[in-house]
Amino acid sequence: MSVGLLDTSVIIDWDDPSVVDALPDESAISAITFAELSAGPSLSADVLEGLRRQIRLQQVEASFEPIPFDVAAARSYGLIVGAVNKLGRNHRSRVADLMIAATAYANGMALYTRNPGDFAGLEDLVTVVTV
Repeated sequence: MSVGLLDTSVIIDWDDPSVVDALPDESAISAITFAELSAGPSLSADVLEGLRRQIRLQQVEASFEPIPFDVAAARSYGLIVGAVNKLGRNHRSRVADLMIAATAYANGMALYTRNPGDFAGLEDLVTVVTV
């Protein structure tokens, strides 16, 4: 049985059949993904897109209990940032992504994403699965 933490990019494209086919047997989301999704409706300049984002947020609320960004994830975040900095990448521009990766690491979960480049350099720490 495969278990994975879904990145925000996967949740956004949740209805895409190619995404559905690539999902693990058991899926979870982090509180960070939930926060990004919660901000989505208010960030849209288009009313219909804002409504679509609100519907997706409600679907996620009904389907998942987000994994908190707890002390273990906070400690893991330091390791994750160190790996990114080692590659010369700026960690400040990807704080949410790296917090999601830290949550996956702290919980021993693979990270499913549509944007594997966001997690470059973390391969030795987190199994990144491209969806």
